[in-house]
Amino acid sequence: MLALLFPGQGSHEVGMGRDVFEASPAAREIFQTADAALGYSLSQLCFEGPEDALVRTEVQQPAILTTSIALLRAIEERGPVEPAFVAGHSLGEYSALVASGALPFDDAVRLVQTRGRFMQEAVPEGRGAMAAVIGTEREVVERCCAEAAAATGQVVSPANYNSPPQTVIAGAKRTVPLPVSAPFHCQLMVRAAEKLALELAGTRFADPVCPIVTNVEATTNTDGSRIAALLEQQVSAPVRFVEMVQHLAQRGVTRVLEVGPGRVLTGLVRRIDRDLERGNCSTLDEVGEAAVFAAGS
Repeated sequence: MLALLFPGQGSHEVGMGRDVFEASPAAREIFQTADAALGYSLSQLCFEGPEDALVRTEVQQPAILTTSIALLRAIEERGPVEPAFVAGHSLGEYSALVASGALPFDDAVRLVQTRGRFMQEAVPEGRGAMAAVIGTEREVVERCCAEAAAATGQVVSPANYNSPPQTVIAGAKRTVPLPVSAPFHCQLMVRAAEKLALELAGTRFADPVCPIVTNVEATTNTDGSRIAALLEQQVSAPVRFVEMVQHLAQRGVTRVLEVGPGRVLTGLVRRIDRDLERGNCSTLDEVGEAAVFAAGS
């Protein structure tokens, strides 16, 4: 049984998507649709940069979404892709919604650009940060965050439960500052979530063709009427990726295919459940192999 996974912010790189744009008519159409929907050449920023423009949250989010869906459409040119479930990490949940048929791509790319802008505006640049803590159990991270928050009066909380040994702060074996421009998925993002709610209220969501495992609940949703509220909550709630992968395995998934730039989720899945067979598609060279993997051959 197959699940598709879509990456979130931080997976970008200058040049992403150029090869599949040049080789696949379906992928090219996705980039052209994004350019038209946004009113500027997102494709040029993906292909040529500069890096300081592409890294901006309001650009990076639609860029990763567009590259992910372009790669998926290129895979679909090789044969039908019929996942039992779809899921995405943070921003990647919008890619999952497009893949499931719950959200048209042009609406999705406009939404994530707005989402990125609201998230960036919620906290002045330089006033918050995120760090991956490696080698510490989640319970220790949660306790340390609570103690730090109580001692400082500041917001300190887990944002992404990425894998069993990766979440924390003090007392960890290693901490790695993340190259993001604001502290996402915490209470500092409530203002951004409230603004996004108004945009989501004007968006029509269909019932997904296949179930989506959501970031907020780490369980499946097939009800289009619930999507807007879940996406609003997602902005300020932690990403429960460990539980999401565990839920997929419990539902009978045996293969996961990450579609989009980078290989971050593939690595996290390996740490969560080594029994899951893993595939990846981030470049044109991997499209054919991904099509075979998706078909189960």
